Amino acid sequence: MNDDQHEQVLYARFGTSSPCWRLSTDSNALELTPVTGDVPAKVAISLSPQQASQIRRLTGVTSHAVVDVQMFGAPLRLHLVGKKLNSDTWAGTASAYDDTESVARDLVQGLSFAEQVVSEVNLVVVIIDRHGRIQRFNRLAEELSGLKEEDIIGHTVWALFMSPEEAADSCQNIAGFFNRGVAYDAERRIKTVHGERLFLFRNKFVQGGSGVDQQFLICSGTDITEQKLAQERLFRLANTDALTGLANRNAIQEKVRVAIEDAGPDEAVGVLFLDLDNFKKVNDHYGHEFGDRLIRDVSAAIGACLNDGDALARLGGDEFIVLAAKGTAHALEATAQRILERMRTPFAIGLVEVYTGCSIGIARYPEHGNSLESLIRSADTAMYAAKDEGKRTHRVFSPDMNHRVAEYMWLDTNLRRGLEEGQLTLHYQPKLWLATGMVQGAEALVRWNSPERGQIMPAEFIRYAEESGLIGVLGRWVMETAAKQAARWKADGHNLRVAINVSARQLVDTAVVRHFTEALHQAKLDPCLIDLELTESCLIEDEAAVIELIKQFRQLGAQVHLDDFGTGYSSLSQLGRIPLDVIKLDRSFVRSINADTKAQALVRSMVAVAQELDFKVVAEGIETESEEIFMKGLGVDYVQGFLYGQAMPVAEFERWLKDRQKLRLIA
Repeated sequence: MNDDQHEQVLYARFGTSSPCWRLSTDSNALELTPVTGDVPAKVAISLSPQQASQIRRLTGVTSHAVVDVQMFGAPLRLHLVGKKLNSDTWAGTASAYDDTESVARDLVQGLSFAEQVVSEVNLVVVIIDRHGRIQRFNRLAEELSGLKEEDIIGHTVWALFMSPEEAADSCQNIAGFFNRGVAYDAERRIKTVHGERLFLFRNKFVQGGSGVDQQFLICSGTDITEQKLAQERLFRLANTDALTGLANRNAIQEKVRVAIEDAGPDEAVGVLFLDLDNFKKVNDHYGHEFGDRLIRDVSAAIGACLNDGDALARLGGDEFIVLAAKGTAHALEATAQRILERMRTPFAIGLVEVYTGCSIGIARYPEHGNSLESLIRSADTAMYAAKDEGKRTHRVFSPDMNHRVAEYMWLDTNLRRGLEEGQLTLHYQPKLWLATGMVQGAEALVRWNSPERGQIMPAEFIRYAEESGLIGVLGRWVMETAAKQAARWKADGHNLRVAINVSARQLVDTAVVRHFTEALHQAKLDPCLIDLELTESCLIEDEAAVIELIKQFRQLGAQVHLDDFGTGYSSLSQLGRIPLDVIKLDRSFVRSINADTKAQALVRSMVAVAQELDFKVVAEGIETESEEIFMKGLGVDYVQGFLYGQAMPVAEFERWLKDRQKLRLIA
C-alpha cells in the first residue's frame, strides 16, 4: 500500500487518521483505539520486545517513537506521539509515518502542555545560550521585570538585569560552567519592578539536537529576599545578647577563633575576662529590672574604656569578655586599669547609686594559650585569681594559676565520686549547757575520706561544692545523715540536738525546706532534733527570702543559729527582724579575751545584745578554763570547744558521751 492507502486504512478502521494508542507494562501488545463507538472494537498489534522497550522509555514529557508493525496483513510504519501516564501505562496518538500534517498537529498539541507549564510555573524561568543570549522568558519573569519575552529574545541577560560588575563576574562564571556542563546554584540580585531582589537560581544544562552549539542553560529562580532577611535576623539573634545588644558567647568565640587564625608570627591576641564583684547582691536586693538596667550601664561604661578595634561581648549573667585589638601586655593592662578606674565610680539608676567593681583576668595568645578554648580558660583562671586576691583588681595569667584549675578538675571528678561511693562522713563536736555541764547536743561537721588524699577538711572542698552546684546534693546528704543519727541516739535514750551548717548557696534553692522535711520523715525523727546554722552572709543575699525559709524551718521544729556572729555584715536592726533562736560568738573573739580588754568589751556587748533580743548564746572555741569562767560570768548559755571535745566520728563521740556521763555520776 502507498502512503495514501495507509492513511485511508487508519481512517476506515478507526474513524480518524490519528487513532489513540496505549501500551501497558504487562503486555507487549500495542492497543489502537477508535474514537467513536460506530466502528469495530480496538485493535491489538504485537510488538517486538525491542519496540515495546523503546516506547516504555518515553517520559512524562510529550515525545515520539517510530515503530514498524503489521496491520491487516500489510506492513505499516507508525509515528507514535505520547508520554508516560503513570507507573504502568503509556499512551498518545498514532499516525502514518508520512502523514506529516497529523504528526505535526499531534506534536504541537502534546508539546503545548509543556510550553504552558514553563510559562505558568511559579518560578522565574530564563533559558540562555552559551553567549548569555535569552532564548525563553516565562510569564513570571515578564511580570517581575516589566519586559515582554518577544522584546528581549536574543538580548544578553547581563545587560538587562545586572550591574556592570555583577555582569562581568556572571559572564566569566557562565563561560566556565558551559565548558564543564555541571549543574550549579547561584544567588543573584536582580532589578525588578519591586526594586532590587535577591534570587536563588538553580541552573541546569540541556542539549539541543544539533551538537555542542545547541547547549542551553535553564535558569529557574526563586525570590529569597525575605527568607534571607528571617536568616539574617536569626543570625543576629543567635549572636547578639538580647539585654545589651553586645556580641554574645557564640559571636565572641568566633571572633577570637578568627583572630587567632589570622594572627601573624609576631602578633598577639589579647583577651580580658571580666566578672562583676557584687552584682548578685545588688540584683537580689533591688530586683531583676534594676539589675538589667545596671548591666546595660556597665556594658556601656566598659565599652567606653576600650581601644578602637576592641570587641566587647557579654557571656551571660555578670560576665564579659574583651577581645583586644592591641594585644601587647602593656596595652592589655592599661585597658584593664581604665575599666577598674571607671568601675570605682557609682552607677546612678534612678534615685539609687550603686557600686559594682569587677575582677579582670588577662591572657594572651600564644603565650597563655594556643587555641580558643585554652586562651579563654587562661583568662578565666586569671580572673578567679584576681577575685581570690581581694577583688576589684586585675591579674595576668601565669602557669602557677593552673594549679587552681587542676585542683578544680580533681575535685569535680572525685567529690562527685566520693558522694556516690559513700566516702563522706559526719563528725560530731559536743555542745554543752554551760551552767550544768550537761551535753545539750552536737554540731555535725562533714569530713571527706578520700582514698587518694586521706581525710580532707571541709574548708578544702566546700567552696568548690558551692561554685559547682554540688552543694545542694552534699547539703541534702548531710541533712539525711544527721537526721538518721539523731534518731538512733534518741532510740538509745540520748535526747541530743544535732546542728548542721547550711550555706547561702543552699538557700537559693527553694526546695531546701522540702529536702529537710523528707530527711526528717525518712529518719522518723519526730519531734525534730535537727538545728540549722546559717552564716551572716546568708542574710545579705535576699533577706526577705531567707526570713521566709527560716520561718518554715522553725515550723518544722528546727532551731536556727546565726554562726560566726560578729564577723559578718548584719546590723542590729537586721538582727531584730530575723526570727533566730541562737547566736554563736565567733571563736576569734573568744581566743582574744584573755589578753585583750577590747575583745572582752566586744564579747560583753554582743552577749548583752543577744540577751536583749531574747536569743540564746553559744560561745565556740573554748579551750581554757579561764575562757569558760569568763563566759559563765556573762551568762552565756552554751559552749563548745577543745576544752570539752573536738569533732569526733560517731563511735568515738558515743564513747566520749559515756565517759562524760560516768564522770558526772562520780561527781
